[in-house]
Amino acid sequence: MLDMQDAMNARVNPDWRQAGNAWYRAIWTECAEMLDHYGWKWWKHQQPDLEQVQLELVDIMHFAMSDYLLQDEDNEAVAARIVAELSAPRQDDDIRAAIETMAQTTIANKSMHFSDFANVLALIEMDFDRLYRTYVGKNVLNFFRQDHGYKDGSYIKTWDGREDNEHLAELLSRLDSNSPGFRDDVYQGLKSRYPT
Repeated sequence: MLDMQDAMNARVNPDWRQAGNAWYRAIWTECAEMLDHYGWKWWKHQQPDLEQVQLELVDIMHFAMSDYLLQDEDNEAVAARIVAELSAPRQDDDIRAAIETMAQTTIANKSMHFSDFANVLALIEMDFDRLYRTYVGKNVLNFFRQDHGYKDGSYIKTWDGREDNEHLAELLSRLDSNSPGFRDDVYQGLKSRYPT
């Protein structure tokens, strides 16, 4: 996943390590989007959209890994650090509070800690296999976006009345993530749906 993230960052900007991106800002903003998908408004009925909550958490994973890759260029060391932090999750038992804690600590430290991430991961009942499968799918979607004009503004994000993330979630539910061609299958599935 770290290799895929490095490749995606380099696709967007070959000098991404020197760009000074505020990865922490992207993380807490994604926390707000995740909270919106889960629902927090007491004055109206809201149904949690767990698929979208999971996709927002995967977006957070992209930004957090990017931040960690800047702190240490040794992928093995970064992986070991992430695994250690995931192994010691924070113990909030309210999903909304856990998302807010992740946002607060990220803002305070200008970096996310994967113990907060692990807590949210557990509260939305997302196992690591699903996290990995969804990460790969979202990584492919990000490449697809770049290939179809995301950076210059010509990319069409909504197809047939649904956002590309919704199409991705549907594709991921239908494709075999154990297939050696999984990444290519996701890309081709997106391509077959994308308006030309």
